[in-house]
Amino acid sequence: MTVGTVASLFAGVGGIDLGLQAAGWETVFVSESWRPARCVLAERFPGVATDGDVRELAAIPDTDVVAAGFPCTDLSQAGSMEGIAGENSSLVRQVFRLLSSSEAEWVVLENVPNMLVLHGGAAIREIVDSLETLGYRWAYRTVDTRFTGLPQRRRRVLVVASRSRRPQDVLLADDAGPRSADDFDDRAYGFYWTEGRGGLGWVRDAIPTLKGGSTIGLPSAPAVYLPGRPQGRRIVMPVIADGERLQGFPAGWTAAAARSGERDHRWKLVGNAVPVPVARWLGRRLADPGDHHDERHGGRLDRQGRWPAAAWGGSDGAWVSAVSEWPVHESYVHLRDLLDADAATPLSHRAATGFRSRLEASGRSVDEAFRRDLTIHISERLVAEQIPA
Repeated sequence: MTVGTVASLFAGVGGIDLGLQAAGWETVFVSESWRPARCVLAERFPGVATDGDVRELAAIPDTDVVAAGFPCTDLSQAGSMEGIAGENSSLVRQVFRLLSSSEAEWVVLENVPNMLVLHGGAAIREIVDSLETLGYRWAYRTVDTRFTGLPQRRRRVLVVASRSRRPQDVLLADDAGPRSADDFDDRAYGFYWTEGRGGLGWVRDAIPTLKGGSTIGLPSAPAVYLPGRPQGRRIVMPVIADGERLQGFPAGWTAAAARSGERDHRWKLVGNAVPVPVARWLGRRLADPGDHHDERHGGRLDRQGRWPAAAWGGSDGAWVSAVSEWPVHESYVHLRDLLDADAATPLSHRAATGFRSRLEASGRSVDEAFRRDLTIHISERLVAEQIPA
């Protein structure tokens, strides 16, 4: 049964839409300007009205939900850090322009947590101010994707707004608290092989945030350490099908992008996506909001001070929320069980050697078993790749 309709802006490869669809919502319009992503949308959402550059839209169809995972390029720590005024992230202003003539009951936005702190929280301040100007009440919350059971430590901010409903009942009513350490096992660890001097992103039974990668489509997946595998196969790179599953898509979801006639951008497409089960949880709450107890809050929000991880409000005031990043605990899929270890590619000699050099220069402490296996891996790859001494 369809519970309502969705217009999707900055649709990417349809992570929000696939998740909302699983919760009973129907996407009837998508806007996406990048051709490889449009190829995926055309294959996966046939018959859905599609348009390109959001800046060229005069209006959007009347729907129950307007969703927009707007560009994080200028807000991410890995991006330009120009903030909400940057060339790409400022495109969220086009969403507000289109909302001015929309009767949508719900608005959903998604972006990186850095927007809460970059330039004093200028991005989230502009977003909630713009929503209030248009007559919306709002709520936002930082969530860790692992609450859905996906083995990816991916923190994102969800924003929900409505002119007639209570957004806090959608976003803030559920709070399961952090998962127990017993939920995670020791058969796999994810880390950023491109790092070493700074944070490794080291995480047990999950990968760190899957990133969009470079504009030329180079694989940018984190590496995975599998202590129980044979030497030479303990430090591997996931294949694209793993990347799709780590975002909640079926394997092969983005295959159409490789047939688009352009260089293969599948890792970038997958890394930029909204995890499907995050949108599914949100879609279920949009269809059936909970009951947020407004009196249980952390006090009034100081809009000129530090922005918290979660809050709600409107033109009559705003309040801090003390909820965790874990709304619910869905059944956890262990990284070792999700990963196709036989198809995964061993981290190359060059990549592993570079990582070890950066790691040693940083003086960072790492597990001794991993350090030992890294050294053995480098020796194994030297032979396997037949690299001259």
